[in-house]
Amino acid sequence: MKAPPAPNNGGAGKGLADTSAPPIIGGGGGQIPVAIRDLTVAYEEKPVLWDVDLDIPPASLTAIIGPNGAGKSTLIKAALGLVPLAAGSVSILGKPYTRQRRLVGYVPQRGSVDWDFPTDVLDVVMMGLYGRIGWVKRPGKPERQTALECLEKVGMAAFAKRQISQLSGGQQQRVFLARALAQDTRLYFMDEPFAGVDATTERAIIALLHTLRAEGKTVVVVHHDLQTASEYFDHVVLLNVRLIASGPMAATFTQENLQRTYGGKIAFLKDG
Repeated sequence: MKAPPAPNNGGAGKGLADTSAPPIIGGGGGQIPVAIRDLTVAYEEKPVLWDVDLDIPPASLTAIIGPNGAGKSTLIKAALGLVPLAAGSVSILGKPYTRQRRLVGYVPQRGSVDWDFPTDVLDVVMMGLYGRIGWVKRPGKPERQTALECLEKVGMAAFAKRQISQLSGGQQQRVFLARALAQDTRLYFMDEPFAGVDATTERAIIALLHTLRAEGKTVVVVHHDLQTASEYFDHVVLLNVRLIASGPMAATFTQENLQRTYGGKIAFLKDG
């Protein structure tokens, strides 16, 4: 398997990530929430991610940003063990994901979900509790109350008995966020949660993300809107098969780094 060509970005690559900072300590008992080392993922011998080294800081809202085909969703799936690794490793709070499942919540892309599955909103949210109660035990009154409270937080309590196929796209996304909340985890991965939602839902989602961060949770989001990235997030990962740069939003989300990420084919936002 040959290495992919570096993005046409004036020499950007793995070495441009900020490596001057000391190791991240804090959050989950001193462990880095997500530590990725020498990660390579390939589909049919074609690298989708190449030799990625990355640490996600604790209690942060981190955006993964890059062009189509950059490997953003694949990076999340690799961290969750949903795709095989060609090389490298991923640790979640200091251990393999298989040992930390209960500490991780996941909101997939809405388009990847079968919304015609015959179930109602409350049942979808209670699915997030099975990691706590097990798959054999049936959810009882405490679990139903927890699920309803999570629906209340995303403004969907009134839809608890509605079939998920009858919801709008924004409402469906809120239900999946409620399910992730029900898991009550320390780390959340979300794959384009703002895609195709209305302005009201977008505001509700970002308010929820800020609440999670205030509670000390770590949230990693695949994001595509450059206009809102610096407003919504405090940490950024710029990706184009290779890691272009990662670090605090103010220092990393720059015109130079974005041009490196997108191959110079971008008109960056004017200040303000």
